[in-house]
Amino acid sequence: MASIDSTQPFTIEVKDDLTLRDLREALAAGWNDFRTHPIYGLFFASIFALVGIFLTYVTAVRGEFSWLIPAAAGFPILAPFAAVGLYEVSRRRDASIAMAWPSILGAVRGRGDDQILSMGVIIFVAFGFWVIVAHVIFSIALVEAGAGSESLAFLGSKPGLIMLFIGTIIGGVMAFVFYAVTVMSLPMLVDREVDFLTAAIASLRAVRQNKAILLIWAAFIGVLLFTAMIPLFLGLFIALPVLGHATWHLYRRAIP
Repeated sequence: MASIDSTQPFTIEVKDDLTLRDLREALAAGWNDFRTHPIYGLFFASIFALVGIFLTYVTAVRGEFSWLIPAAAGFPILAPFAAVGLYEVSRRRDASIAMAWPSILGAVRGRGDDQILSMGVIIFVAFGFWVIVAHVIFSIALVEAGAGSESLAFLGSKPGLIMLFIGTIIGGVMAFVFYAVTVMSLPMLVDREVDFLTAAIASLRAVRQNKAILLIWAAFIGVLLFTAMIPLFLGLFIALPVLGHATWHLYRRAIP
């Protein structure tokens, strides 16, 4: 395990030569981790899925589709934080360290300095901010279309199409920013003794230096998670663990 004294200035090496082969190998390694230790992946996926089901149930029962759609669209933003325990599983497997529930569940504390919790607060605030922004856009479109909050028929109207266009652009930009900040930083905070700002900067550098490959990875994650959420979130029981483990292996390739 790599360890860096966060009290001293240092430069984190970031590779700039990731390829599609790295993505394929990371996915294969992620699937292998999940297949070898499925109980951990299923556990974390079940929590993520149950939260999604609960939010969907509450908003659907109340007929508040103006909240449901933004929440569903932004829900994948929380996936990296939900995968922190999976990063610890992969780290332990790489280092031939025995699996232990207390350590895996405690991975959210990082190297014992609560840096991941600080990052988690930022992620949850970002999710809440996105939901509020998207709800405002959705509500304006409803008023323009003269539709009620319980109706989705307006999506085919001109205001509905404009809402989808604007919401997609704003949501896509926000999602990519937080992806760029977290895709390498959260695995690093599990792996090394660094502060979350240093980890976030290294993550941004990795994305900047491997734009094409990490854009493909971002698109793949978004499409797979969204597809996995469609059948009552059941697809997350496979998609989330495999993506979580695979992200760890991609991090190890990008930041050796």
